[in-house]
Parts: sequence; structure tokens; C-alpha cells
Amino acid sequence: MTRVFGALAFVALMVTPASAQRRFTEQQRCTPAQRDVGCLIVLGSGMPVPDPDRAGPAYAFVFRDQVLLFDAGAGVMRRAAAAGLPIDGFTSVFLTHLHSDHTLGLPDVLLTTWVMGRRRAMSVHGPVGTDRLTAGILSAWAEDIDVRTQGLERGQPGGQAAQVQIIPGHGGVVHDTLGVRVSAIPVPHGEWKAAFAFVIETPSRRVVLSGDAAPNETLVQAARGADVLVHETYPAVRLRPENRPGGDAWPAYMRSVHTSDQEVGALAAKAGVKQVVLSHIVRMGGTDAELRAGVRRGGFRGPLAIARDLDVY
Repeated sequence: MTRVFGALAFVALMVTPASAQRRFTEQQRCTPAQRDVGCLIVLGSGMPVPDPDRAGPAYAFVFRDQVLLFDAGAGVMRRAAAAGLPIDGFTSVFLTHLHSDHTLGLPDVLLTTWVMGRRRAMSVHGPVGTDRLTAGILSAWAEDIDVRTQGLERGQPGGQAAQVQIIPGHGGVVHDTLGVRVSAIPVPHGEWKAAFAFVIETPSRRVVLSGDAAPNETLVQAARGADVLVHETYPAVRLRPENRPGGDAWPAYMRSVHTSDQEVGALAAKAGVKQVVLSHIVRMGGTDAELRAGVRRGGFRGPLAIARDLDVY
């Protein structure tokens, strides 16, 4: 194991300037000009169905030297490496809610960045329960942590830690540093007591991430005039009861936790956003053409994209 770790560290160091954070590749997805105004990278556009072409939901926002991570779905660190982002830590991590598909990559974020050289506690912002989640991750990997710190790897004691900030239920500003501000917006998501959208602002750009959310006026107000709205969705034309135990309740469930393509279109039109990006799509067999038609039926006429992993906006 020590040899494997040593080889990985050597590769990472070979492709990274000594003055920078450790990266797997220097081929960064965001150009310097994009980083200077604020650049959004889709690290994972998927949802619970294990699509091999789509990692679990995760987005990086890069503003100059800051790299902010929003949600941590499965495969997040592999996608971060492919995007040329630091593999030894993010500026901060923000969780929309604690559904497993949005947090399965959190152990990867905490532990892989540490193994790759992180020496300080990772800043993690999330709803009530985030502290218990992170404590449980570190407890579950206690033997790994002990071996890495006490054995020949000489891992940095405490580098795997998380500094958790619980976002209050009413939301508010959760990050305001060196020109980038992040605000948490409460959104309805079924039975979850706390779920959030995030508004990311720089002097030049405004990007909104819906998280998982049913249609709501709060998000309309938060998204007003946004340069980019990334919104989860499903094709309204495909929603019907399913032939399985409990399948009769499927339409009611979807309407209580998610937003249809037509509803996304109506929200975006009302908020006057400049571009819509559909991600975390519960397709139910739906096609891109159906999704686009649904958004147009809702009234949005601006630029519309369907997210793929490693897309940049």
C-alpha cells in the first residue's frame, strides 16, 4: 500500500508546479479569464441511478484561487482530477441536503484530499445532521486513519478532519471571502427538514444551484436575473403511476420532491434568468428533446443546456 501511495504522490507532484496545490493534471477546464469572473464546472450530473457516464451530483465553482465544491456525489474526486482541480483540498464544501446520492462522495472528499496532502480541517457547510455524518465517516475509517498516520506513510495527523458549519434552517450567507459570496436558500424537498439551493455571486456573475427541490417562490426570487440557473428536473410527459408495489404514489412523490421541465421553464421565465442548465435528471425514459420541449412549454426562451459531466458554464 505504501508503494502505491508513493507512486500516486510522485505522479501528482510531477504534473504540478511546486507553488500550487497538488493536481492530477495541469489541463484545467476553466480558462484564466473564466476563473477571474467565476467558472462553474459540472463534476457530476447524475442522480441515484448508477449511470456510468454521469457521476453523482457535484459542482465546482472556481473564482481566482478559490475552489468551492457543491454536493459530493459518487465519483467526485475522479471528476475533480479530470477537471484539473486540486486533489488535496477545496476552499469549502457545501451540501444542499443529506440524501445519499448527494453525499456518497463525502468520504472521498475528506479522505482522498488528506491522502493527497491536505493538512488542515476541511470546511464543510451543510444542514442539520452534517456534523453527525462527517463524524460517522471518520469513525468508520478510523483504522485506515490510524494505519496511515502511525505507519510508514507518515500521514498528517488531523489532516482528514472536517470543520462543520451547520446552515440554519432559514439559510443566509454562508461564505463571503475575497470576492465570492455564497447564500443558502431554503427549498422544499419532501420530508427533509432542511434542504437548500445556493446562490453564488462574484462582482461579475450570479449562478444559482437549485439542489433537489419542488417548485417554490423562494427560489424564483433568489434566481432573479441570474446568469446561470442549474436546476434538477424530470420530463412531465413521462410522469405516471408505475407498475410496482407503491407505484401508484409515484406521481405524488415526484411532485413533492422535484420540479418538472415545464415548471423549470416557468420558474426561469418568471425569474428572468439568462441561461438554464438541466442536471440531476430523473428521466423515466425521457429524451433530451422532450426535456427541451417541456422547458419551452413553461415559457423560457433563452439558452438551454442539458448538463454533462465536466461541462463548463
